[in-house]
Amino acid sequence: MTEGRMYGKVATATGGAGGADGAGSAGSAGSAGSAEDTAGAGGTEDSSGTGPARGYTIESLDTGLRLLRLFLTHDTLTVSEAAGLLSIGRSTAHRVLSTLEGRGFAVRESSGRGYSAGPELERLGRPAGFGTAVREQLGAVLDDALRRTGETVQSAALIGDRILVTDGRESPHPVRVMPERGRTHPAHATAGGKMLLSGMTSEELHALYPQEELPEVTPNTLTSRSALFAELDAIRSRGYALSRGESVPGLHAVAVAPAASSRRDRLALMASVPADRGDDAALARLVGELRRSAALFGPA
Repeated sequence: MTEGRMYGKVATATGGAGGADGAGSAGSAGSAGSAEDTAGAGGTEDSSGTGPARGYTIESLDTGLRLLRLFLTHDTLTVSEAAGLLSIGRSTAHRVLSTLEGRGFAVRESSGRGYSAGPELERLGRPAGFGTAVREQLGAVLDDALRRTGETVQSAALIGDRILVTDGRESPHPVRVMPERGRTHPAHATAGGKMLLSGMTSEELHALYPQEELPEVTPNTLTSRSALFAELDAIRSRGYALSRGESVPGLHAVAVAPAASSRRDRLALMASVPADRGDDAALARLVGELRRSAALFGPA
């Protein structure tokens, strides 16, 4: 069994490969003000065309947010670079960068010529499951889940409309799913992704999926937003998610969500099996065992 983009791999005793579904001192804000603190109704758009479309816009805050977004694509930024990319004056860029530095969202390079993302920004953007204490606790949960299920188990965090596999344990079966730590996959096509999406509000989901059509990963993938939202309603009711060949033909998976201190810290705990070991009764058993293991996880 082969797939173009596999979600996990099925290893056999003879080395065959297939795929698997289931398997993160304050600066002075006033110094950045001046005329840019004026607010305008209707909003303004930035150079990417994705600026505010409506409402009441605080210009200095909007500039700061646009500058923060630049750190997604730039390891370092000089004042001149920031000013040029945002079409603002150098003095404005300097004030905003200094404010971000004071709050820990940017740090000055040792050369003194530029800025990079600070610890607060990195902490804000870190997916669930990557803190040291959480990883240790989650490792114990995965060990328990492997012992209970006998199948490959993985954990995943939601990043936008994709999931990131944070950790996993491999099944001892000759034909098994291989964990894919560090890989990302479309959330709508995986049991873990759907489990995490079910914890979002309708407004958040519409913002995440603005189009009705969704990418097809396999012939079994949900390819419409309305179908996905209906499935998420069912997941909320029953408390677990299923995937039958939605990310890889012949691969079935179940997922539950361990308790979390906040929605941002939510993780999915998944068990993945080849289809010949994943009938309805087997999947129901896996759900029960995963829930027992998930109960060991407590917010750190």
